[in-house]
Amino acid sequence: MSTGQKIPCSPKLQIDGVVYFPRMCDKIRLFAAGELHADYHANLGKAMDLWTCQFLSVDYEALKAQVLAGLTDEQALQWCYENGAKPADCVRDWWLSYMRNCGYRDGLSEKLVMRKNDAGLGERDDIQSFFDFIDAEEGR
Repeated sequence: MSTGQKIPCSPKLQIDGVVYFPRMCDKIRLFAAGELHADYHANLGKAMDLWTCQFLSVDYEALKAQVLAGLTDEQALQWCYENGAKPADCVRDWWLSYMRNCGYRDGLSEKLVMRKNDAGLGERDDIQSFFDFIDAEEGR
């Protein structure tokens, strides 16, 4: 990756049981600062960003505005709870499991295999989910 361009934090980080949320906030801030590696630009607000916003019943652009206004990750999540939804614990636990295991024996398994192969990680049996793939591709 180019000097001055950064990768966001791990998707495995969580706040209040909501995985991926810190990564999404990190990507928002890095992009606004002109520091987010270009490989991430096309998916801003899409894929896992979108799924996380749908889970919290908030609009990505509205959340982005709050993050860029200076809210911490914790404050931004609280804003989501107040302006969208705070899912019940059982629903949050489902979300945690789904996101952690996305790509493992599900409808995205073939895409995970393709992405692993494209990244030269096809022989890595320890990469079982997209979270594993993201961390491996980013050197974690």
